[in-house]
Amino acid sequence: MSQYPKIYVAGHRGMVGSAIVRQLLAQGHPAERIVTRTHSELDLTNQADVNTFFTAEKPDQVYLAAAKVGGIYANNAYPAEFIYQNLMMQANVVDAAFRSGVQKLLFLGSSCIYPKLAAQPMREAALLTGTLESTNEPYAIAKIAGIKLCESYNRQYGSSHGVDYRSVMPTNLYGPGDNYHPENSHVIPALIRRFHEAKVSGAVSVPIWGTGTPMREFLYVDDMAAASVHVMNLPKVVYERHTQPMLSHINVGYGSDVTIAEVARTIAQVVGYQGEITFDTSKPDGTPRKLMDSSRLQGLGWQPKIGLAEGLKQAYANFLACSDVRSK
Repeated sequence: MSQYPKIYVAGHRGMVGSAIVRQLLAQGHPAERIVTRTHSELDLTNQADVNTFFTAEKPDQVYLAAAKVGGIYANNAYPAEFIYQNLMMQANVVDAAFRSGVQKLLFLGSSCIYPKLAAQPMREAALLTGTLESTNEPYAIAKIAGIKLCESYNRQYGSSHGVDYRSVMPTNLYGPGDNYHPENSHVIPALIRRFHEAKVSGAVSVPIWGTGTPMREFLYVDDMAAASVHVMNLPKVVYERHTQPMLSHINVGYGSDVTIAEVARTIAQVVGYQGEITFDTSKPDGTPRKLMDSSRLQGLGWQPKIGLAEGLKQAYANFLACSDVRSK
């Protein structure tokens, strides 16, 4: 019997899942005790296949980082896919984990679970207190269901089966493994690509949507992975002391935010673009501010380590290393 638990990382090819694998390996977890499957090897929306996988592998722990994700365009264009696929993956993995005897599971959600007009910074208690942002409501509903799925299994099977399923909600993430697609990417990878292409083409200016004044919080993905492993490994009594049975999720944020204009200027500097940055004020700004209250996590002994400038340098290096980006 190995002293190391057998860990299944669902979504190991995604930005967060791959960072969790890196974090586990960095902490000395043997690679042979980490179980992964690609989408072609295991379709998590197929209940029978997921049950067969768990019956055969019998992992001790599960990091549920698999999800269908995308930006505003993708969320608006494919709402049925976003709600269906995420609901199915979550339900299948959590239930199969329970039925195969998994007692420890960590579900990864998103800051979009909070109401559009939630007070800033957003506390965990803001969940289900108001209307969601309409553009990503299907995705947010699925993630809220994931939280409640974990809580419900805890409530029903915690005492009888030792079930201890936890949830963490990250702020805006960036870093290695990000999606740099020109239409479906989030703000940091989109700006990295835009400034890089402007530098290569010699463009005299780069336009940014809106006024540049909205504030956003960004967390380097390896910090998120470290927080995930930290929360997973907290003693049960400690986790329960800081949470409630029906309000058990934990925010994971950097702890401070910056304006879009600041982010754009920092990325331009990292990329080496020396042209002008302009702001198209005819375009919408979006929500004025989105900041997570991460005091609960800080009270549990975790702090981020990688600042924005350093994180952006590493993200840009990863962008340059992506052959699919260079070839486009």
